[in-house]
This record gives sequence, C-alpha cells and structure tokens, in this order.
Amino acid sequence: MPRTVTAGLDGSRESLAAADWAAREALLRGLPLRLVHVWEWQPYINAPLVGPETQHHWAERIPREAVAGLRTRYPDLEIATDQIAGQPAAILSVAAEESEMLVLGSRGLSGIAGFLVGSVALATLARAERPVVLVRSTELAQDEHRPDAAGDPSTTTPYRDVVLGLDPSRPCGELIEFAFDAAARRGARLRVVHGWSLPPVYGYDPGAVDAALAAELAAQEASVLADALRPWRDKFPGVEVIVRDIFGRPAHHLVEAASAAGLLVVGRRTHASAIGTHIGPVAHAVLHHCTAPVTVVPHT
Repeated sequence: MPRTVTAGLDGSRESLAAADWAAREALLRGLPLRLVHVWEWQPYINAPLVGPETQHHWAERIPREAVAGLRTRYPDLEIATDQIAGQPAAILSVAAEESEMLVLGSRGLSGIAGFLVGSVALATLARAERPVVLVRSTELAQDEHRPDAAGDPSTTTPYRDVVLGLDPSRPCGELIEFAFDAAARRGARLRVVHGWSLPPVYGYDPGAVDAALAAELAAQEASVLADALRPWRDKFPGVEVIVRDIFGRPAHHLVEAASAAGLLVVGRRTHASAIGTHIGPVAHAVLHHCTAPVTVVPHT
C-alpha cells in the first residue's frame, strides 16, 4: 500500500484541527492524505428506531464535510477516506502501520498550556509502531510559522523551530532522522535538548558536587551528545542545529524549549513493561504540558 499521512477523524474540533495539520504535512512530504473515521454503533435505549444503518448514515457526514473543507483549502492535495466500524484504538493503530505517520487531535487545556489527552489517543500512542502526532484543537496554520515583521501571525514567514528531545546514551536513528527530516522539509532550525542528571553514586544535589567534577561530567555529556548527532549533521548539512545540553529533568526543559516551536519530537521505546505497553514518563509529561504539536516516534 502506498504510504500516506493519516489523520483520525471523529468530527470533533480537535480531530478537524488534526486533519488540517495532516493535510499541510502531506503537502510537505508529497504524499496523499488519508482520513480514517472510526465509528462505534451504540444502541439507543430511548430511541429503538435508531439502528446501525441510521447511525452509519449520520456518520458519513463527518468525513464528507471534512474532505469538502480540506479540498477548498488545499486543492492540490490527494485525499482518500475510510470509514470503519470497530474499536478506535485498535483500528487507528493498524492505520498507523500503513502510514508515514498518524495524526490525532487532542483538546487544549483551558487556561493553561498543553493537551487533554484522551484514552483513545493514549492507547493508540502506546500501541502504534509508526510516528504519532498529537495536535491541539486550537492549532492553526500560522502557528507553525514565525510572526511577521509587525508581530502578526502569518503563513508566509519561515517555519518555527523543530525541537528534539534526545537521550544520547541510547540514541535512536529513527527518532533523530525524523526530527532532522522534519526540520529540513520546513527549512527550519533544529533545537536538540538533552536534560541529564548526576549518576546515582553522586547523589541528587548538584550543589554537593565539586565544581571541577561537575564541569567534567557536563563535558562528558556534551561529548556523547555531539557523537550521537554527528552522522545526522553530515546527512542533513542544510539543517542548522542548536544544542542545549543542560542539567535537570528532560520534560521540563523540553516544554520550555518548545514554547515557541512549531513541532516537538520525542521518542517512545517499544518494549513492554511488566504492566503492559506505555509511552514513557517524558513523552507523557510533554503531551500534557506542551503547546506545540508533539510527535512521538516509537523505537527499540
């Protein structure tokens, strides 16, 4: 099956924002857009005449109206739709396998930054073996771009930075390549953020460590990070890379770095824990506190 950028669609404001983001990403990648609408038939106790055929008829309006709007805004984009009955997380996970990436919507938290990530999105993130992007319901095309000279939103100015969260002690090619490729397609800078902590033998208080030793540990971390990035800098020589190697919790620094970014890229290890699959503490934290779209890239 030809690769696509796929968006999960349920008719909500957040899923429509995700479909719009996915349309722009498909154009950047020269790929078709696939909209997958998953619907579950629910028996209505108080409306016995509302059966699966009637519900399906109503549900057909969702992808039809979404496609009409997208074709108006992106007339050169090839768009296909699939309407599938079943469990959303299971179906969306399969759809992700057939795609370059899967894009899902998530409600922005009122009054504070970040997402309200639903159970379907979390379950899909934990199961999918392809990149999954979470997009806020308020995300607009101009949010990916820097303000114009007057400080106003624009879709014609350069793209905002792409931010990559990276643990260089366990570097992953799929994760790093995704971030470099995303930056290259946008002509954007790539900000690489590595938050590190003291080895347990030194305790958890950086103030208790000798200054010379602290500087030595920081230099070691910076060297490991430079080694992890070197082959990707060579592969993407046109991408300007800004490295921030800093002591402290990775999630905190990633959220801060991504506050003015167009895209944040983090990883998720695909191994299962004793309590099942999960998305990891860093990915989970940034999903709930980051204002930019977040791509979670699964890797071994």
